[in-house]
Amino acid sequence: MNKISSELDTDRSTSVIKLITKHRLFIPIAFLAFLLLINIFINPGFLKISLGSDSTGNPVLIGNLINILSNSTELVILAIGMTLVTASSRGQDISVGATIAIVGGVIMRVLCGNETQPTELHAPIIVALLLGCLAGMACGAFNGILVAKFNIQPMVATLILFTAGRSIGSMAMGGLKPKAVASFGYYGNFIPGVPIPTPILITVVIIAITFLMLKKTNLGLYTQAVGINDKSSRLNGLNPAKIKFLTYVILGLCVGIAGFIQSSRVQTVNPYTIVPSIEMDVILAVALGGNSLGGGKFNMTGSIIGAYTIQTLTSMLTTLNVNTNAVPVFKAVIIIILVAIQTPVIREFFGKRVALSRLTDSNVKESG
Repeated sequence: MNKISSELDTDRSTSVIKLITKHRLFIPIAFLAFLLLINIFINPGFLKISLGSDSTGNPVLIGNLINILSNSTELVILAIGMTLVTASSRGQDISVGATIAIVGGVIMRVLCGNETQPTELHAPIIVALLLGCLAGMACGAFNGILVAKFNIQPMVATLILFTAGRSIGSMAMGGLKPKAVASFGYYGNFIPGVPIPTPILITVVIIAITFLMLKKTNLGLYTQAVGINDKSSRLNGLNPAKIKFLTYVILGLCVGIAGFIQSSRVQTVNPYTIVPSIEMDVILAVALGGNSLGGGKFNMTGSIIGAYTIQTLTSMLTTLNVNTNAVPVFKAVIIIILVAIQTPVIREFFGKRVALSRLTDSNVKESG
């Protein structure tokens, strides 16, 4: 009787472990926890958050976790938009970095005009934010038309802005590199009197709006339907072109917000060096979150965790004094391993090994 009970407990435990390890969020969460443990091993005070002061003497929260959460903001916001684009169009937008340069150029031109060191802003910051978002949405609409109406493969369609975007951003600033007044920096750093970095607060708001939108509207359902089979979705009354176009415009809005925060961090923009290679990090965040880059079903939570994981990995490599030029190589190797582990081929391989092992154990017990 005890033997039967023990076997039932073992089977139940095995089923629970199998259920957990098969979950789409298991690998990104496990890897994020693994990275945090390595960081704690390197620096025992890694998780410590304390109250310090900024350059103007205001109390602010400081610590490695705060830095990671703050620096992840642009990546998280872009990963949200990229997840929708990937799900609907079965492809990725590689122009998000270049589009941020355009958004930054527009924002700096609105705030600084033709001056390089203005003593005051030339327009309210809310106006610059709105125009920056409109610029990002216009770029998203351009990509969306190429993909949805002309059926151009997403990576090829977005290659146009990827190539020309940074030059367009430079032209938007009239070839100048202006620096805005200090008050513009509140949105990429700290608002006086608020100890939490503003980018973290913005991220929380964006994530809340995203999940509210996915819950209260049919956007997520329609996006997945179009990505799985656009012909079937059309037969069910959907307009696949409209859904794809809409997801690109939403990504453009995300780029606008990310560009505003990035510009505010240093109160200036260099179109040719701003957020280098961020498009690759964004795509990797989506893949690392357990989403298929071939479109269809998506997991927004996974993409957000993937974004934080990549930022944690970047911070760890920086802490280890890995050469800046070598960081992308380390990230590529680690990410390709994680993405490969999540592929059906590898999962099936390990599933067969586990099943074979259990069958062998069962035979041994029966013979015993």
